Amino acid sequence: MKYVIGAIIGLAWGSLLAWVNSLINRAALRTNNPKSMLLASLARTLVDVAGLAAVFLLRTVHPFSFEAMIVATAAALGLLTVVFAYMLSKPEKTQTTAENSETDDNP
Repeated sequence: MKYVIGAIIGLAWGSLLAWVNSLINRAALRTNNPKSMLLASLARTLVDVAGLAAVFLLRTVHPFSFEAMIVATAAALGLLTVVFAYMLSKPEKTQTTAENSETDDNP
């Protein structure tokens, strides 16, 4: 049971870190500056290292499986960062796009 709880906590922690990474990405994309993208990449790396280091340093404090927690954290962090980046890259539907498609349907 300690493996399952450790994995669940790791998934939750990795998900939180991936969400923070998506906030960093979103802020960097709003500025549309190459320098801010470089700084965002550095910040995302620091978030990743700090999150995994926290799991490593707290391994003796919590009674759960360290191995399950670190693997689940890394898996959630990696997968959800990709998912959030994909969500940011999708074009947003605007009202004008919907209006244009309505006028195209009625010749």
